[in-house]
Amino acid sequence: MLVFVDESGIHKQIDNSTFVLVYVTVKNYSDFSKTVLKTEKELNINHFHWSESVWEVKRKFLENILEEHFSFKVAVVRNPIDPFKEMERLLPHLLIEKDLNKIVIDGQKSKIYERKIKKILRDKGVVVKKLKTARCSSEPGIRVADALAGLFRWYFDDKESEKISGLIKKAKEKMLIIVE
Repeated sequence: MLVFVDESGIHKQIDNSTFVLVYVTVKNYSDFSKTVLKTEKELNINHFHWSESVWEVKRKFLENILEEHFSFKVAVVRNPIDPFKEMERLLPHLLIEKDLNKIVIDGQKSKIYERKIKKILRDKGVVVKKLKTARCSSEPGIRVADALAGLFRWYFDDKESEKISGLIKKAKEKMLIIVE
């Protein structure tokens, strides 16, 4: 099993931050990646990034991706936060599966950061064969995690938004857990 981790809104002083874990089975990852790349090509973008996309691109990207076979978990925290401390606190509760082949975390983090995350997971009994950090441009799974993190941050910052209600409903069908 592959896991992709992204967060949204951790730089803000108000509202919410979200951490999203997207789970994709190894046998489906090739098709999953192809769908992400095909969707980006149809949208005429190099790679999807929530903060760099207009609403129509966000909506179409999510509509296509939510047709794929995957599941995810969401953790929501109130701002302001210390991102590393929250990641340290939340990961052991969200990553409870035992058969993880790889975890990819968005962003260029130091090796020290990676080692700390591995230790946190080992201490909780989660075996990680490979943990790495990657830029969203290099990993389709991270781009999906980014889209979901952005969507759920919007949802928790403004639950009345008619704009996202259909996407939230569809996304919740794939959601395994939400931690607030």
